[in-house]
Amino acid sequence: MYQYEKRLDCHALGQEIKRRRKAKGWTQEHLAQLVDLTPRSIMYIENRGQHTSLNSFYKLVTLLDISVDEFFYPDRHNGEDERRKHLDRMLNGMDEKELIIMEGAAEGIRKARERSET
Repeated sequence: MYQYEKRLDCHALGQEIKRRRKAKGWTQEHLAQLVDLTPRSIMYIENRGQHTSLNSFYKLVTLLDISVDEFFYPDRHNGEDERRKHLDRMLNGMDEKELIIMEGAAEGIRKARERSET
């Protein structure tokens, strides 16, 4: 009988949770309180890649604005270059006003490209 072999890399996900938590200036204790876990659970998730319940997983990734695609579908993301990943990380750390500025810049580049192509 065939058995599906792929597994979620919880260690990489835990490292991203840790990175995002620190970027927000939150302690493990604060994050634990927000998602109704113990600080020790947060430590194990971040440092050991410990699995958590689906509900806790959902709370963590939505609260920290983590896209799980790269963890669920790593084969789709292996081809992305480092510059694009770096830009994604920077954009994820921006507030709404900063994102509006970046959106305007990207729109200006797109319009300039369209004009030069015609």
